[in-house]
Order: sequence, then C-alpha cells, then structure tokens
Amino acid sequence: MLTLDDFTPVTLEDRAFFLDLYARYPQQHSDMSFVTMMCWNHYAHYAYARVGDGVVIMSVIEGEKTFRGPIGPRDPAALEEVLDLAVREGCAAPYYVFDEETLDWVKALYPGLAFRSDRDFADYVYLASDLDDLPGKKYLTIRGHLNRFRRSCEPVVEEMHAEDLAEVREFLKKWCAWRHCDESPVLAEEKEAVLYAMDHFSDLGLSGLMIRVNGAIAAISVYDDLNPDTALIHFEKGLPDCEGVYKAVNQEAARLLAPDRTYINRESDVGVPGLREAKLRYHPHHMAEVYVAEKTDLEKRHQGRGEI
Repeated sequence: MLTLDDFTPVTLEDRAFFLDLYARYPQQHSDMSFVTMMCWNHYAHYAYARVGDGVVIMSVIEGEKTFRGPIGPRDPAALEEVLDLAVREGCAAPYYVFDEETLDWVKALYPGLAFRSDRDFADYVYLASDLDDLPGKKYLTIRGHLNRFRRSCEPVVEEMHAEDLAEVREFLKKWCAWRHCDESPVLAEEKEAVLYAMDHFSDLGLSGLMIRVNGAIAAISVYDDLNPDTALIHFEKGLPDCEGVYKAVNQEAARLLAPDRTYINRESDVGVPGLREAKLRYHPHHMAEVYVAEKTDLEKRHQGRGEI
C-alpha cells in the first residue's frame, strides 16, 4: 500500500531522474516541469514516490496535500493506490491531472468519477511563430507598441550567460522594489522562486535573454524546454522605465525559440483579470488544461461498477 512514508523530497540531485522520466513520458503543463518544482519547492514542498514502474508526485501547500500521477506505463493498480492515498491523506480536492490522454485513461477506468477544469491554472500555449512574427490584423496594436518602444528606447538584446547573473540579481532587486514584493505574499514567493532560478541557472539547464536600455537591464526572460515541441517561459520581468518592454521581451524570446520549437508555454494567469486579458491578447493556440477530482467523488468512484 502506498503511504506518505514512501515519498522523498524532490531535490536538485533528482534532475537526471526527472529528465529521463519526462523524455519517456513528455509533459504538457508547466506544473509538471522539474524547473517549476525546484524553483517553487520552498512553497509547494514537492515529493515523489515510485509505484510499480511509475512515479507519483505530491505537493504540500499550507499543509494541504495534492497528488498527480502515476507518470509512466498505464498501470490501473498503481492508479488505484494513488487515488486511495489521495482519499486518505489529501485535501478536499486532492487529485490533479494535467493532460487529456491521462484524463481519458482515468475516466475509462472510473466512468463515474467527476473532474472539474480549473481555468485559473490552465497554461496558455502559443505558436512560437505567431509570437515571433505577430502576423495579421489581430496583432496590429502590439506591433505598433513595439515599433514605438524600439524607436524611443533603442534596446539591445543579449542572451543571458553565467557571467550576467549577478547583474540580473541586481535588476530583480529593482523589480521587486518597484512591485513591493515583500508586501505581497504572492510576489514574495515569486521573488524567492526567481532568485533560486538565478542561483541555480546552470544546474537547472536554464536559458534566458536580457533587454538593455541605456546599458542597463530593463527586462529578462528565463526559459527551458517543457517537451521536445514546447519551450516554457518560467519568468519574465521588466521595469517600467520604457513603455512596451514586456511586449519586446515576449517577442525577442520567441525569436530565439521559434526556429527549434513549435509552441511556447507562457504558464497560467492564476485568475488575475489583467493578466488574463494580456495573455488572451496574444491569441493562444490552445490551453494546457488542469483537471481536479474532489475527495468526495474519489470516495464514490467504485459505485456502480466492479473493482479493477
């Protein structure tokens, strides 16, 4: 029987293990990214356990446990163990699914099990070529803002390297002072996440770019690959000195990524209205959905059918 004692905290030393796992079972949502788990580990306290030939991931946020998996071969017995554990130890909504294929598999095994879609945490996935080229009338306004930005601010774009990280940290301190990070619980957690990414930039296999205005860093983008077709933007920050800098860093990242990736995942809007409006303005190709099962539904999952 799977228990909490079977779980081991996710650490940086587990990177090779997760890279191998995800190479065999590619992921679609940013929440499943190893970089995401490491950068937000201080907040979500990720741990993993092996069940059969698969892997189960648990997160603990403010004492509430949630589970996802098993990641690996389709194993009904392993899934049953995960769902049993979610019922015993999880919060009110303890089981998450982050891709349509897994959702279809779980529903085929448990036809009566209800899932709800969590729109606030669905990732926005764009065609990389769209974010690079900004084609057609639907991007006309954005192209106009970019043209004004480039005329007025004369930006210089550089790829981010290890020798730049100390300067990037100073930029992030300025960004946090502007956004009053320490006065906002959400931004305070994000500050810790992005500084962790800078402290472990090479160890995490991250890449990034910087936009300079008058020699100083005005914006950054930090990213890696979520799967062979999709780049994942983990952090994107800009200072308010030059209007349009966020649009510029968005396009410049796409310009670097588009030759080798079909899609760019720009994560969710976490239910923030202004952020949702901004992300929709770039016309996502599709959403990487999140599906959640409530504990009360998990407890009733065998009603009306035999045991697997």
